[in-house]
Amino acid sequence: MIVRGISGTVGKDLVFRQMRDGSTIVSAKPDFSNRIFSNGQLTHQSRFQQAASYARAAAKTNPIYAQLAKGTLKTAYNIALSDWFNPPIIHTVERLAGCIRINASDNVLVINVCVAILDGQGKTLEQGQAVPIKESWWEYVTMREGQIRIEAFDHAGNVTKIDL
Repeated sequence: MIVRGISGTVGKDLVFRQMRDGSTIVSAKPDFSNRIFSNGQLTHQSRFQQAASYARAAAKTNPIYAQLAKGTLKTAYNIALSDWFNPPIIHTVERLAGCIRINASDNVLVINVCVAILDGQGKTLEQGQAVPIKESWWEYVTMREGQIRIEAFDHAGNVTKIDL
């Protein structure tokens, strides 16, 4: 009860933080004064800044993030940040008579799946958007034969490409 509602630095040594569930975290103040970051750490910091910039805007403008955060300890910002870091996954591609079925998922939502049919030299013979048919399955109708290129997109602009 004594620390309820306290947030921030107290003195030079303690940091208080309020969690969404009402609990309070108390920790020692970190000391980064002599820290030298590696190239990998600097690259990750840059990527995180880009993700945070995306998440700040997307959490306010894209209702899917607020819907997924509802009833959890996460915020729409947390969900959007996670979406930026996690591209879609293409699990399965099935070529059936007259169509191609794709099973693609994302930690938030796959918003679009594009299919291209290519000849032996990589020239596009046909391309278009697959249509969602159930849960994580998409379908593209074609009668052409050739190499298949699949691209799956999410809200954060991530793209996963595979060639079969």
